[in-house]
Amino acid sequence: MEKVKALFSLTRPLTTFSGVLSTVMGGYVAGTGAWLNIALAAIATALITGAANAWNDYLDIEIDKVNQPQRVLPSGGVSPRTAWRFSVALTLLAVLLTLLINLPTFLMALASSVLLYIYSWKLKSTVLVGNATIAGISALSVVFGGVAAGHVQPTLLLALIIGVAILGREVLKTMADYEGDLSQQCRTVATVWGKRVSRNIFFILATITGIIMMAPYLLRIYSPIYAYIVAFGVYPVLLYILIRVARDTSARQLNFLSRLMKYDYFIWFLAVILGSVG
Repeated sequence: MEKVKALFSLTRPLTTFSGVLSTVMGGYVAGTGAWLNIALAAIATALITGAANAWNDYLDIEIDKVNQPQRVLPSGGVSPRTAWRFSVALTLLAVLLTLLINLPTFLMALASSVLLYIYSWKLKSTVLVGNATIAGISALSVVFGGVAAGHVQPTLLLALIIGVAILGREVLKTMADYEGDLSQQCRTVATVWGKRVSRNIFFILATITGIIMMAPYLLRIYSPIYAYIVAFGVYPVLLYILIRVARDTSARQLNFLSRLMKYDYFIWFLAVILGSVG
C-alpha cells in the first residue's frame, strides 16, 4: 500500500489534475456533447502527465535532493527503476487509450508523450526552450479536449491564455529551483540570466496573461459572469503573487507562489465553465 501511495505521489496529482481540467474544459466549450470521448481524453491526459512527472523525477533525483528532498525518489519511497518502468507503462496505456477516440487524438498523445520525454532528457536544461515546450504542451491539453469532442475552434483562445500563463509559471519555477539547478550546472533562465532578469520576464508574462485573460469577455465570447470571476477571483491572487515575488525571492516563498498559481487556475477554470454557458 505504501508503494502504491508513493507511485501515486510520483505523478504529482495536483499538476495532473490541472491537465485533466484543461482537457475537460476544451471538450466542454466545444459544445458537441461527446462526453465519452472527452472522458477518455481526460484519462489519457492524466496518464500522460503522470508518466511525464515520473520520468522527470527519475532524471532529476540529484537536483531534487537539493530543491525537493521530500519527493518520492530522493526520500527513497520507490526505486529509480520502478519509477521509469511506471512512467513507460502509463505512457503506453495512454496512447493506446486514444485509439478508442480518433486518429488526431492518438497522434497528439503520441507526439506529446515523445516531446515530454525529450524535454526531461535534454530540453529542461535550456534557456526558455524547455519552458516553452512545457507551456506549449500545457496549452495543447485544452485543444486535445476540443479535438476529442470534434470541435477545436472554441479552444484556441483558451490555449493561448494557458500557454502564456504556464510559461510565466515555468520562469517562476526556475527562480525557485535556482540553487539545485546551479549545483547541477543546469542552464535555465535563472541560472544563466540571473534571478532579477527572470523576475522581470515573469512580471511581463503574468501581466500579458492578465490582459488576454479578459479577451473572451471583451470579444463577447463569454457572458459577464466570466469577467466578474476573473476580476474578483483570479486577478487578486495574481496581484498578490506579483507583489510577493517583488519582495521575496527565497526558494520557499517562490515554491509556495508557484503552487498558488495552480489554485488560481482552478478559479479561472470556473470562470470559463460558467461564462461559456449559453
